[in-house]
Amino acid sequence: MSMLKRLALALSGLIVALPAFAQDYDLEIGTPVSAEELARFFAIQPGGTGLPPGSGSVAEGKEIYHQRCFYCHGEKLEGNYDAAGPALVGGRGSLTSAKPLKTVESYWPQASTLFDYTWRAMPFDQPGSLSADEVYALAAYILSEANIVDEDARMDAEALSKIVMPNADGFYDGSGPDLRIYRAGHDDR
Repeated sequence: MSMLKRLALALSGLIVALPAFAQDYDLEIGTPVSAEELARFFAIQPGGTGLPPGSGSVAEGKEIYHQRCFYCHGEKLEGNYDAAGPALVGGRGSLTSAKPLKTVESYWPQASTLFDYTWRAMPFDQPGSLSADEVYALAAYILSEANIVDEDARMDAEALSKIVMPNADGFYDGSGPDLRIYRAGHDDR
């Protein structure tokens, strides 16, 4: 029997035995998680699936940005590397250069990624503290400063889902016919 088969057999035995073992003990570790708390750990999908209700304008986003974001990301979204805050705009066409600038504008293929990352991870010192309305407003402001949406834009789930980012076609999704298939122990190159 090969080493791989032995390992698979041992793991399958553990998978079968662990639930029975766990039922014998009341470990009382952790606390129950509500559906709302759990939902915050799952990413908004490309195309906007999972975006929450809410909305925000460019003007509202500019105000929120200058209250909560500019210290790290700069007055004009150019980045503040002393505060470890990367640039958010600029860099279009730089990805193939010797000094690429990876920003929301130049690199990110989906507008929903901007919402998701901002909602779950920003601001750096208080991640997850922004409301959905505030995040929509910030997305509107950032996308407006990147010349992706108009300066009078209002973002909500529907509007954000329709945005085509400048680098939308810059990623390979792995679903094409040239995807190599590897079978156990065989390299079909």
